[in-house]
Amino acid sequence: MPTAVLTDRERTAVQAYLRLLHTVRATLDGPPDAAPAMVPPGVLAEADRALGGAGLTGNEDEFFELLRAWCP
Repeated sequence: MPTAVLTDRERTAVQAYLRLLHTVRATLDGPPDAAPAMVPPGVLAEADRALGGAGLTGNEDEFFELLRAWCP
């Protein structure tokens, strides 16, 4: 199994993305008759800052390759 060695900034970006993903899933798992789902803006901002800090803004292919390698 291949291992990926991420920089601190890349790891931060992956972790922020995973927090965003879990938040979105939790938001959408509510009852069907609940109020419209909303993801807190702070969670989105954290992911944006982390991606920018890792130099991955606008480079989704590279980011998702890192994500697949680190968290299959």
